[in-house]
Amino acid sequence: MSQDFLWGAATSSYQIEGAVNQGNRGVSIWDTFAKTPGKVKDGDNGDVAIDHFNRIEEDVKMMSDLGINSYRFSLAWPRLFPNSGEVLEHQGIDFYNRLINLLIDNHIEPVITLYHWDLPQYLEDAGGWANRQTAFAFEKYARVCAEHFGDRVTQWSTLNEPWCTSFLGYYLGIHAPGVKNAEKAIAAAHHTALAHGLGTRAIKEIQPDAKVGITLNMTTLHTDSTDPEVKEIYELVDANQNRWWLDALTTGKYPANLAAEYGSLLSQFIQPGDEFILKVDPDFIGINYYTDGFVGKARTTDVSMDLHSPYPIKRVANTELPAKYFNSRTDFDWPVTPDGLRLLLERIHRDWPTISCLYIHENGAAYNDGPNAEGVVEDHRRVDYLNAHIKSVQEAIEKGVPVQGYFAWSLFDNFEWAEGYSKRFGLIYVDFESQERIPKLSYHRYREIILNNQSL
Repeated sequence: MSQDFLWGAATSSYQIEGAVNQGNRGVSIWDTFAKTPGKVKDGDNGDVAIDHFNRIEEDVKMMSDLGINSYRFSLAWPRLFPNSGEVLEHQGIDFYNRLINLLIDNHIEPVITLYHWDLPQYLEDAGGWANRQTAFAFEKYARVCAEHFGDRVTQWSTLNEPWCTSFLGYYLGIHAPGVKNAEKAIAAAHHTALAHGLGTRAIKEIQPDAKVGITLNMTTLHTDSTDPEVKEIYELVDANQNRWWLDALTTGKYPANLAAEYGSLLSQFIQPGDEFILKVDPDFIGINYYTDGFVGKARTTDVSMDLHSPYPIKRVANTELPAKYFNSRTDFDWPVTPDGLRLLLERIHRDWPTISCLYIHENGAAYNDGPNAEGVVEDHRRVDYLNAHIKSVQEAIEKGVPVQGYFAWSLFDNFEWAEGYSKRFGLIYVDFESQERIPKLSYHRYREIILNNQSL
């Protein structure tokens, strides 16, 4: 790796901050969703999470000891604009200023994600991401953040995993806000893409030298079928999962096959001039990678609702990855497919050659190992996962892929969305009752990798 390679770790506001009633923070869609019976495992919520809001000195010290030179975290929109888009809450500004300054004092570059799923509830009450006006509310939010933090923050990701926002939040309804409507999901997919374009320009107006990009969850898809219809479905699934936002920001247009499949479900939301808003040269693309996917035999669905598929298209097939593609699974039951990360990076470099900088913004695994009798967390499986995936990144770089940073997910065990506190992704173990932090074996291994600048 180059000497200026970013070795980091990542978190998100709702998953770690807690303190939902401190600093005049407003209500987010995840506050509402988590307190709706049956939506989150065991009725868990992020009211306390890991209490990062009150423990930032301790937590930044652990980052410094880990040796990371960058930290990717998200701002809580409801902490900054708690009750409307008009009145800024300076207690929120003060909190993030403290965090940013602590990071810089510890020689850690702050990498900010503006939106990691915790939309203010008042915006959802007005239609959320299915409402075009939310994209313009995001533009204002981005501008204000650049005004207050842009003198010290040079790296900005506009949105994290807009695919999840759109299709898990507005189609399957398994994430906040819990809506189940294909039309609203497609509207959200368009409006999040617009928000990226609007937000990028807003930041650049304030800080022309800022590096601005977007963070996308992408995967390497496989198929064993030679059936022409399966091939067609494979291309539709790929367009939905991998190409939608990248095509939009590089060309101003969505994948033609998927746009045709959606038809009026999409075209009704596109207005004159949207192509110009969508197309914006990214300074980087952040990639969140966890596991590969598989497309099998095609089947017919109802485009308005199919709870067995995450793709609101008329013919879908996204089935279980065959065992021949992997050797083990995580505690989330996700196949471990490290070579898929290299293949994905090579594909992005090949298919979108104008993108000159890639970051791995999230990569990690859920393993629920806890402290042994000596108080040590020996998460050997996570160590193996880290080693294998970082090796894949290194192989991609050796083939000319412009990867310039790797951020482990996650720095801490935390609130894992609809799974509550039942899944642990952290390099640092957190006792959710006492809030004690214990660095795991993977924390120490990652520290070695950083010190050696990836000498596996």
